[in-house]
Amino acid sequence: MHEYGFIKIATSIPKVNVADCEFNTSSLISIISQAGSQNVEVLLCPELSVTAYTCGDLFAQSVLLDSAEHSVEIIRKESLKWADMLIIIGAPLRNEDRLYNCAIAIMNGKIVGVVPKSYLPNYNEFYEKRWFASGYDRKGNSIKINNESTVFSTDLIFVKGEARMAIEICEDLWTPIPPGSRASMGGANVILNLSASNEVIGKHSYLVDLICQQSAKTRTAYIYSSSGYGESSTDLVFAGNAIICENGALLDKSKRFQLDPQLIIADVDIERLVNERRKINMSHNGYNDDKYTIINLDSKDYKFTESKFFRSIDAHPFIPSRDNLLSERCEEVVNIQSMGLMRRLEFTHTQDIVIGISGGLDSTLALLISVLAFDRLGLCRKGIYGITMPGFGTTDRTYLNALTLMKELGITIKEIPIADSVLLHFKAIGHSVDNHDVTYENSQARERTQILMDYANKVNGMVVGTGDLSELALGWATYNGDHMSMYGVNASIPKTLVKYLVNWFASRNDYSDTLKKSLLDVIDTPISPELLPSDKTGEIEQCTEDLVGPYELHDFFLYYCIRCGYSPRKIYFLAQRAFADVYSDDTIRKWIKKFYQRFFTQQFKRSCLPDGPKVGTITLSPRGDWRMPSDASFSLWLKDCESM
Repeated sequence: MHEYGFIKIATSIPKVNVADCEFNTSSLISIISQAGSQNVEVLLCPELSVTAYTCGDLFAQSVLLDSAEHSVEIIRKESLKWADMLIIIGAPLRNEDRLYNCAIAIMNGKIVGVVPKSYLPNYNEFYEKRWFASGYDRKGNSIKINNESTVFSTDLIFVKGEARMAIEICEDLWTPIPPGSRASMGGANVILNLSASNEVIGKHSYLVDLICQQSAKTRTAYIYSSSGYGESSTDLVFAGNAIICENGALLDKSKRFQLDPQLIIADVDIERLVNERRKINMSHNGYNDDKYTIINLDSKDYKFTESKFFRSIDAHPFIPSRDNLLSERCEEVVNIQSMGLMRRLEFTHTQDIVIGISGGLDSTLALLISVLAFDRLGLCRKGIYGITMPGFGTTDRTYLNALTLMKELGITIKEIPIADSVLLHFKAIGHSVDNHDVTYENSQARERTQILMDYANKVNGMVVGTGDLSELALGWATYNGDHMSMYGVNASIPKTLVKYLVNWFASRNDYSDTLKKSLLDVIDTPISPELLPSDKTGEIEQCTEDLVGPYELHDFFLYYCIRCGYSPRKIYFLAQRAFADVYSDDTIRKWIKKFYQRFFTQQFKRSCLPDGPKVGTITLSPRGDWRMPSDASFSLWLKDCESM
């Protein structure tokens, strides 16, 4: 296995000739060689790939069955060339007085186990019970192949490193309780399915959904290999389906209706699966796995070989990659945000809210969500008090955008400058206005929060917070300043997603061109708290990402740290690939160290967060999703960063 917990698994669609074991063996060996040259560790081939699936009553012919066993022996010897690669092929095997549709596991010149098919279809075009017996009706737990005995059971788990692999065959997947489901409760985190599934209209999309759902329910990687070109077309067509899913996500799949053989390779993240299962205590949860026979495949002489990395790493894991899904997801997110605020307004009998409008991304999103909530509750938008509070660093660009947004959305506009009150405060505490330190900055942030809180009291309303998930992760908020509100609608929205949500709002047909233009300019404005004076040209001097690092990097670090529990070194490994054309290795190293330093030292701010709706799988609420002591040491994580 890869040093970061990946295992390279391939699923294949070899070309076959019906009942031509010699041809099929040659085809399988070609696929095996191709996989071996790519350092594949597990190779899955289709159901009955040695004989082809559509042999019909020829399965009763001893000539075919003898030839199939001979082919298995040839492939067993061939496996010696590809040390430590587990090869799964399909063949009909005799045992006692019965014939079984079997998956044969081969590695290092040995047949390490045989799994017979459990559920046999007996309907429409499939009449497997005519030829085969169910694995549940087998006699004994051993089988002889070419005079060599090996374990023969429906309950085998093959172990390579942290990968625990179980096998099921075709129809098994379509049953109410597939064997793979039981195996997953017994500890299996990879399910290998050898299949021969014909093509009919609509079946493919259903199949992909079924595999993804099974993978999600069982917290496993689901590897599927189904017959393709070469099977009999007497009544059916086999289009070829090679599919790899991981925890509900489709990693890769083959093209259908291809004449040439196909090999689909993916780096499956076993560490992530193990972490997921550990979180929910899934393995062994109320299930007795004593029935499973464990086949240990780890070799003492195995050495990890660096090879091509087949896994695609999304640089923006919080954002759906498909445009059609992005729009749907954005609508879902804003519905969750607005529904949370609506319930809080209704429960507190509040018809007025106060928001600090800076002309930046976060306050813009909070305002848009508030307007949506008010509209859905039938409340007058004038009950939304947008307060702009220009200070020492406020630029014309953000100020004018703030005014435009409030005017176009029809809310109540208030402008309360903070310079005089902050200067009075500086005088009271003996701080020089020329000393632009943290006191200079935080005094402004706290003054703004005091204004918002006091004005909310004045109108008998509540303060809606604007801070987002990325800021909470980095602690990029003034304690008891913008850190505080009465309800934080953006609390679980990362900065990278905030941009997409604001852009989604800008695409609404009921918005004026002026409003849309302003929203798009907000997106293009550099992210800044505007607490330091602007430059000589009046432009923003204080850019947040220059100080704490690019938010797209920090959101990437946050996702894999919290959602997956990865080490800094593994996150760095993934970031190198996700941002290969964007950031240098040195840049990634610099900011990942900064991430861990800030994430640990700023926990005290997250320990007393206001209420806010959970939107995605990651939130940092201390009431449920993230419980961490404020004084936890980060020396282990920093040490891991230093080793990169």
